[in-house]
Amino acid sequence: MNEEQRSILLEAFSHFPLPQGAKLSYGTAGFRADASILQSTVFRVGILAALRSLKTQSVIGLMITASHNKVSDNGVKVADPSGGMLTQEWEPFADSLANAPDPHHLLQLIVEFVNKENIPLKGTWRGEVLLARDTRPSGESLLEAAKQGISSIVGASAIVMGVLTTPQLHWMVRAKNKGMKASELDYFEQLSSSFRCLVDLIPQGSANKYVSGKLLVDGANGVGGEKLEVLKKLLIDLDIETRNSGKEGILNEGVGADYVQKEKVVPCRFGPPDVGTRCASLDGDADRLVYFTVLSNSDGRINLLDGDKMLSLFALFINEQLSILNKSKDDNVDKDNKTRVGVVQTAYANGASTDFLKQLGIEVVFTPTGVKYLHEKAAEYDIGIYFEANGHGTVLFSENFLCWLEGKISELSSTSKGSEQQKAALRLLAVSQLINQAVGDALSGLLLVEAILQHMGWSIQKWSNLYHDLPSRQLKVKVVDRTAVVTANAETVVVRPLGIQEAINAETAKYDRGRCFIRPSGTEDVIRVYAEASTQEAAESLASSVGRLVDQFLGFGSH
Repeated sequence: MNEEQRSILLEAFSHFPLPQGAKLSYGTAGFRADASILQSTVFRVGILAALRSLKTQSVIGLMITASHNKVSDNGVKVADPSGGMLTQEWEPFADSLANAPDPHHLLQLIVEFVNKENIPLKGTWRGEVLLARDTRPSGESLLEAAKQGISSIVGASAIVMGVLTTPQLHWMVRAKNKGMKASELDYFEQLSSSFRCLVDLIPQGSANKYVSGKLLVDGANGVGGEKLEVLKKLLIDLDIETRNSGKEGILNEGVGADYVQKEKVVPCRFGPPDVGTRCASLDGDADRLVYFTVLSNSDGRINLLDGDKMLSLFALFINEQLSILNKSKDDNVDKDNKTRVGVVQTAYANGASTDFLKQLGIEVVFTPTGVKYLHEKAAEYDIGIYFEANGHGTVLFSENFLCWLEGKISELSSTSKGSEQQKAALRLLAVSQLINQAVGDALSGLLLVEAILQHMGWSIQKWSNLYHDLPSRQLKVKVVDRTAVVTANAETVVVRPLGIQEAINAETAKYDRGRCFIRPSGTEDVIRVYAEASTQEAAESLASSVGRLVDQFLGFGSH
């Protein structure tokens, strides 16, 4: 690194000292903390994003958001060239960078990393970082800090995209690196045109059975509500009423997908008049989505349709289109066209959803908790579908499958134009364009749910009845050291301490449809317990008895 670059960095560092006592770590959500202590961190992540762009010779994204956290928090995360999350290999560097105590430590760290990674600081590629933020008041000054971090690396520049949802920024990064149009208008046009395509391909008669009416959407008083107001002007086939769009009310306070999914109650500004109406809720930065209906005479309780229900709807529809597409002219299934479809879940997925998917003949696999594991596994399939129960997930289509599909559409348009096979192929292509393949996206997910319900001619009640969730209970047990628990098989089996898994198995065997697992928290010294059984009472009892086992083996009483 030359002297000019060193002196620019040292000068920039002096404006962003590390707050006393701050220690942050980069996780799935990037860095998150109270916004008042984040200036230094965001500035340093700006440097990381610029270096990442120079290293990959690609456009990188930097998003300032704290998603479903309270409005006084903020955060920062990096989008890699694929539009996905920052590679895990760079996370330790992010941690060291954020916590370096003074300018000289910081400079030394950067110099060593640049050398280790062979990052071309004097190359021909000009680094480019797309910058965006959500609607939090603290976002403006943090965006400025990120911008200064990026421009302190010679040969890198920031392109400010303004206020966006997190998935919009990820989509733009992916599109730019594929050489496609990547403005916000391009995003809205791709979503609305692929939605229209799916609606135009609905079989005659289906839409007549569909219980349409208004869709009520809770925008979490965040950026998603704002953007939905823009998107819905392009949708002639959908009647959407947005509530909690941010004009009044506080971000994530008694609103949003996280609140609705965890509390299982209506968000603010929803109530008895909405009984029976289709409702949906976005989270603070619009990367999560859940549906719900308000129950009558229920003190605000709801029937929740979570990520598992959305995953099941998407898998059912995709499976149906593939079955039509793979039928030959004599109505036999074409065995040469075996598309590998995989559904990826975590151990937290309700067992009833897993059983339903397996009955469809779809391969279901499990990964440890965390979007990065789910996304990575889903990418191994021709079509990989993943969702967490919290409503974060997407559908991935491999490049090979899309090439094959486009060839098939071309072949069918000349041999059997207007056939059911051709329509099925066009529907699958439209799904691949509607769903955000970079990351979970509440707006694109919402449109896909609506298109499929219209296609099936289903009401939200019929969708809800695909399967009935097994009653479940989650609890936390405080322990001396959470790292004493080591799990395997996607966190469903405990391998250490010895003997505890056998005790859990013996307890679980006492309950009809019993299932239980434990796993260490990623952030605090607690062990999380998840239990399922055929009745709520049984699920509560199983969770409590396994909680006592955890306490016996690992709790304060065990020492």
